[in-house]
Amino acid sequence: MIRHIRHWYLYCSLAALILLSACAEPGDSLSRITERGELRLVTRNGPSTYYVERNEPRGFEYELARRVADDLGVALRVSTAFAMDELFDALRRGEADLAGAGLTSTSERRNAYPISAAYHRHHPQVVYRLGQPKPTQPGDLEGLRIVALAGSSHIELLEKLHRNSGINLQWQAISGTHVKDILELVEQGHADAAVVDSVEFRIQKNLLPQLDVAFDLAPEQQVVWYLSPQGDSDRLERYLADFLARLEAEGTLEALREAYFGHVDSLDRVGSQTFIANLRNDLPTYRPHIERVAREHQLDWALLAAIAYQESHWDPTAVSYTGVRGMMMLTTPTAEELGIEDREDIMQSLRGGARYFKDLLRRLPDGIVAPDRTWMALAAYNIGMGHLEDARVITQRHGGNPNLWADVMQHLPKLELSEHFSTVKYGYARGREAVRYVQNIRHYYNVLQWRFIAENRPLPPLAMDQLVPETIRRVGLLGL
Repeated sequence: MIRHIRHWYLYCSLAALILLSACAEPGDSLSRITERGELRLVTRNGPSTYYVERNEPRGFEYELARRVADDLGVALRVSTAFAMDELFDALRRGEADLAGAGLTSTSERRNAYPISAAYHRHHPQVVYRLGQPKPTQPGDLEGLRIVALAGSSHIELLEKLHRNSGINLQWQAISGTHVKDILELVEQGHADAAVVDSVEFRIQKNLLPQLDVAFDLAPEQQVVWYLSPQGDSDRLERYLADFLARLEAEGTLEALREAYFGHVDSLDRVGSQTFIANLRNDLPTYRPHIERVAREHQLDWALLAAIAYQESHWDPTAVSYTGVRGMMMLTTPTAEELGIEDREDIMQSLRGGARYFKDLLRRLPDGIVAPDRTWMALAAYNIGMGHLEDARVITQRHGGNPNLWADVMQHLPKLELSEHFSTVKYGYARGREAVRYVQNIRHYYNVLQWRFIAENRPLPPLAMDQLVPETIRRVGLLGL
């Protein structure tokens, strides 16, 4: 009897093992992704990584991961972490396949996690407040109050510098926050210096014009994806290396870099300070008008606001020496064509400008897709559709893609040179001004988006156990 029970037990155990083996995912990481039909990305919410705009996901890391998922024929699922350590915890627990958040390749991380090939580069930089003594070398940091994101590669850099150089450094690792919050500590005088990535600072500096780069804390560093250490990642690493090489070769990777980072240096410090002042003082008055017109014409209100700022600095009575006037600086012929009776009337001017811009969007060739379609329409708003088409012709002659703004903007200035403008239909035009016009609007648009998205971003999760009485915590009721 006992022998039969043992045989039955062994049979059931063997059957269970076979069933579990059949249900288990394949051992290597790439097979797990394709069998699951889903690529899981863990990232952080921020302008250089991932955010939601008009109910659509955006961001450099998101766009890149989406292309990987599309190439594999699987869905993309995105989760966000508030703290840097949470990114790697998700990988370690097997809850994510990739961690992508502008993460630097470091020896400490590489010892624990597989990595992809590099797809971007940045410098770790020391940032300080203008008006304070400028640090120019690591030794100048001694005695300063330094802040950096907890769990970031910058903490590792500071630890190595403190340990190996003999410099007595004092820093605070700030957890569960964003780069902008770190920088604001310096701007507000709560810290003397911050260590951040160069890409992040380029994006944020126009919101914080009182800050500047003191020096690079280390040489240029590679940005990579980190992979889950669960299972064999060799095939996934090889696939990602090949995929990223393809994107680089075909220009897609550079186009993504330009789309998210190509406009951030368009303004000088004075221009940034003026914009921030106008944003605080003037925009609240005109924002309801801008939002209403944007809804009427199915435009992003922040884009319409950025165009209006570039045109008039949100001054409804603005007049230029050429006679254009109003919030959207309409010419007399354009106003007449659009049926605008009073160019200094805020709503009439905004509606006229919005209708004109929408018409330009409609008239562009079908091969130009967003976001390049928006930037091209802005160039046409400034320089005229004919001159834009001339610039596209010149771009194609020189081997560029006439449907990509990153290529066309390189050739627009040629419309000022006789050897080029004499060969196209509409002749001379101030091409450099058109480039500045578009890049400025892209910058204003970016700042407006992030200023108001940041106001509504989710807060880090509360440590709820601290809110529960000790007696309840002690008996373990939190696990119920």
